[in-house]
Amino acid sequence: MPCWGSRKRIITLIGATTENPSFEVNAALLSRSQVYVLKPLGPEELLKLLQLAMQKDEWLASKTIELQETEALFNISGGDARKLLNLFELVVDTLQEESPIVINNEKVMDIAQQRVAIYDKSGEQHYDIISAFIKSIRGSDPNGAVYWLARMLAGGEDVKFIARRLLILASEDIGNANPNALLLANNCFQAVSVIGNPESRIILSQCATYLASSPKSNASYMAIGAAQSVVAQTGDLPVPLHIRNAPTKLMKQQGYGKGYRYSHDFENNFSEQEYLPDAIAGTRFYNPGKNAREDELRRYLKALWKEKYNY
Repeated sequence: MPCWGSRKRIITLIGATTENPSFEVNAALLSRSQVYVLKPLGPEELLKLLQLAMQKDEWLASKTIELQETEALFNISGGDARKLLNLFELVVDTLQEESPIVINNEKVMDIAQQRVAIYDKSGEQHYDIISAFIKSIRGSDPNGAVYWLARMLAGGEDVKFIARRLLILASEDIGNANPNALLLANNCFQAVSVIGNPESRIILSQCATYLASSPKSNASYMAIGAAQSVVAQTGDLPVPLHIRNAPTKLMKQQGYGKGYRYSHDFENNFSEQEYLPDAIAGTRFYNPGKNAREDELRRYLKALWKEKYNY
């Protein structure tokens, strides 16, 4: 084994990534690192970079290049110097037989032909765009929804991944405000699983615009969250005897099922009794949202339970 002596051995590690380090860097390493976020370059900085490349790069300097338009170069590069220079080299190489080489937006877009990666399915932009998509639907903006949907489709996103997120959203953000949302989202997922591209875009668009245009409620989402929180705090509370299953004679003798009131034997198919463990009796987890459908549910529950759950 090497002998290091008493001198300090300091290792300075400097790394760079185009991805979000939260997803790409080992958590243990990340916790011991100082993270610096490099912002996208602006148009003036990108233009200076191109001019410097044309002056200093031996191959580019040998060409007569006229930068007629730069918007397409800048937009596709997304403020990333590496992407800009790679794209610029690709364009110049394609047009090198021309003299002078005139670069404009139309030529750049034609040469790129979607081969330039402007959407990385495994990178940070993947998460940013799906986030924008979901938040547009949650915010009841079908226009934002279809725009971000189009961005994902153009980037080659898996249509089943998109449909899966719509299925989750239908319950999380709409729920009982419009129960049909979940049915449509489920049918959407089933449909794109067998249809594939390019027709799946129509099905996804129908579902996304419907969900965006639907009334919203996260009441079911909040209800299960609240219930799970109570379970975590209180543990395995015993099931009240009267609602336990009693398949054997011994269980019946021990009081299992004793006093249970079969709801369908009573008026309006309802009999007031406690369904929660004694320690949390009367706790309300589900609070219907403020929308037409759930207001109806609230009125129904209030008529049944009176003041018990404060509906």
